[in-house]
Amino acid sequence: MRVFAVFFLVLLGTFIIDQNIKSIFVEGYYREGECIDLVLHYNKGVAFSMFAFLGPYLKWIQTLLVVVILFVIFKEGYLKRYAFPAGLLVGGALGNVYDRFVHEGVVDYVAWHCGFDFAVFNFADVAIDLAVVWILILVYFFKEEPEERSA
Repeated sequence: MRVFAVFFLVLLGTFIIDQNIKSIFVEGYYREGECIDLVLHYNKGVAFSMFAFLGPYLKWIQTLLVVVILFVIFKEGYLKRYAFPAGLLVGGALGNVYDRFVHEGVVDYVAWHCGFDFAVFNFADVAIDLAVVWILILVYFFKEEPEERSA
C-alpha cells in the first residue's frame, strides 16, 4: 500500500506542477535570455516534433501507450521497486497527453539556443527523462536481490 501511495503522490505532484507551470506560459509569460528563452511553443509531434503528421491521432496513440505502461507496471509488480520513478514517468506522460486534448499540442516553453538550437521542452519532459535515467541506473547498477524461498 505504501508503494502505491508513493507512486500516486509523485504522479499527482508531477502532473500538478507541470500543468501550473504551463498555465503561466499559456497566459502570456515569456523571458528571453542569452542561452535560454522561456517562451510558449505548441509541439504537435513528440520529441523534436517527430510524428506531427499523425495529427489528432497522436493523442489517442499516446493515451493508449500510457494505459499499456500502467498495465505493465501493475501486472509485473514493478511498483515495488520503481514507485517513485514510475510516478514521475506516468505523471509527466499524463501532463503531456492532457495538453494534447486541451491545447491540441504539448505546451513547451524552455528553448535552449546557446551554441546550437535544441528542442523546446517542459517540466513533464524533464520528469520523464529523469524517470528513465533513474530506472536504468537501478536496473544496471543496483541489481535486484532474488527473494529467498522458505523451505
